[in-house]
Amino acid sequence: MNKSPQVDRYIHDRLPPNDQWPELILPNHFQQRIPLNCANLLLDRRLEEGLGSKTAFVSKCISWSYSELYERTCRMAHVLTNDFGVQPGNRVLIRGPNSPTLAAIWIAIQKIGAIAVTTMSLLRSRELAKIIEKAKPILAVCDCSIVDELRKSIQANPHACEILTYDESGGELENRMIHHPEAFENCSTFSDDISLIGFTSGTTGEPKGTIHFHRDVMSVCETVAEHIIHPVPNDIFISTAPLAFTFGLGGLVLFPLYGGSTSVLNGRYSPEELLDAFEKYKATICFTVPTFYQKMARLAEKKNFANLRMSISSGEALAQSVKTEWLHASGQGLTELLGSTEMLHAFIGPTEEQIPPEAIGKAIPGYRVAILGNEGEHLPTNEIGHLAVKGPTACRYLEDSRQKDYVQFGWNITGDACSLDKNGYVIYHTRVDDMIISSGYNISGIEVENVLLENPKVSECAVIGTRDPERGQVVTAYIVPKDQPKDETGYIEDLQSFVRSRLAPYKYPRKIKILTDLPRNESGKLQRFRLKE
Repeated sequence: MNKSPQVDRYIHDRLPPNDQWPELILPNHFQQRIPLNCANLLLDRRLEEGLGSKTAFVSKCISWSYSELYERTCRMAHVLTNDFGVQPGNRVLIRGPNSPTLAAIWIAIQKIGAIAVTTMSLLRSRELAKIIEKAKPILAVCDCSIVDELRKSIQANPHACEILTYDESGGELENRMIHHPEAFENCSTFSDDISLIGFTSGTTGEPKGTIHFHRDVMSVCETVAEHIIHPVPNDIFISTAPLAFTFGLGGLVLFPLYGGSTSVLNGRYSPEELLDAFEKYKATICFTVPTFYQKMARLAEKKNFANLRMSISSGEALAQSVKTEWLHASGQGLTELLGSTEMLHAFIGPTEEQIPPEAIGKAIPGYRVAILGNEGEHLPTNEIGHLAVKGPTACRYLEDSRQKDYVQFGWNITGDACSLDKNGYVIYHTRVDDMIISSGYNISGIEVENVLLENPKVSECAVIGTRDPERGQVVTAYIVPKDQPKDETGYIEDLQSFVRSRLAPYKYPRKIKILTDLPRNESGKLQRFRLKE
């Protein structure tokens, strides 16, 4: 067996023991350990296919062809290796808002066989310090505009690393690049060498590092992109998701490059700005969260959706009311994907033209799903249990005891409470941790939310269980009204009656709290845990 070029074995040595891995379902070409660098397949191959002049990345102030992107990533690779001594297997932390430069740095890290650790730009020093402590990067590449928090985190960390700054209009990285050649020989990594560590927050606040191989990167392209998105060179991708989220990495880097398509890489968007961007860039594929589609639908009058061929929703449960609003506004349906950072990207989606309205879809080809009970038994049709997944990607936490929680019975246990209908479609109910148990009844907060969103007086809502001395928990709804009610008591009573008329009485929200907005993270995903504080 050829020896891995990743000479730094720190992360390899901290992979979970083999007996804590789930069963893998690998395609034939990944059954054996083979030479594989995802940068070759995502970027270099596009030039061999004659796409050099095609636009790869575009932003408000940048437009790079595939040839220009290749040249820049090669120069960046030289900076990392020659100027900073980065070796294969070393970790390189990257931090910045979405931009062509940030995406190019990620590709350059792959070229040299190092491991990318992308972090959200809104993280503060104490949060960054935890990631640095776990990943132990030797270099951090950071946008000049947000470097202060990074410096604070490194000053307080015994595993301090060097910082290299960049700026879209010129910075230290760019100044160094001009002194290096525009060609680079990619590191000959293997399919099971490590490409990236994606960090996801746990309920304890301790970040979990999810380890992914070069073959994992290509596997999500060969499953999600190949069977759901079908990207082609004429496609133009746009998304609100940060590249630090694997959802954003897929939608803005992996899938566009895989299809020889174009990616729009601007920083943060408001719903209004995203609508304008559809028209400006003639976007054909959009990745964002349900709340963005809901808000855009209400702002969409006189907007042009002529170029948009696919609207992809992920990150949180998609209410039927949002699907309906978006269909009426844009003339097209929403494509819902369910995935996880642990599995790198999506594993359930609409693999067929027509699916039941209450369903997400089926396992994307290459994956298998099952609904398991607490003892690992397979549950019958329509019974709610733990969603379990197997496929070419898998959960591999970085030195974390929570590996045993996510991987059980040979399956990846995602933490989603789901059921299967008689035709094998996956019905999403809630996160397992968010299941409300009130007076012995199991209640899905998502189900209650969907009903509340049918009420024309409700703009947004979130439903959780809160402690109650008599019932254990009670259903509690947090409501953002469309218009601020003059009589809050009457408004609350009306909503309670509305739910009782549509659901079993034990499901109605006994407590309702009025808010001006719901807590969300950088990508717009609802942060339910903050409602529980």
